[in-house]
Amino acid sequence: MKKLVLATALLSTFAFSAASAEDGCNVSKDKWKSEEAMKQQAQAMGLKVRDILVKNGCYQVIAIDKTGRPVEPIFNPETGEQVGSEGQM
Repeated sequence: MKKLVLATALLSTFAFSAASAEDGCNVSKDKWKSEEAMKQQAQAMGLKVRDILVKNGCYQVIAIDKTGRPVEPIFNPETGEQVGSEGQM
């Protein structure tokens, strides 16, 4: 029973993260932070940035976290707020 509850919670979190990322990045290009500013923000979070992509109107940072795991946080390009992630984070 506990495994079922945990699995349901994890799936709900993943679905919410993906939906939030798609909904949270409808920003006019002239309001975006620069990629360099986004890179500096991600580095301040302790990430080793490998690349920054634009995906569905959001910044997706391809990085390695403090423990050496690959992570792909997704950020609102205007506010810099993390709105989701792909993979583990």
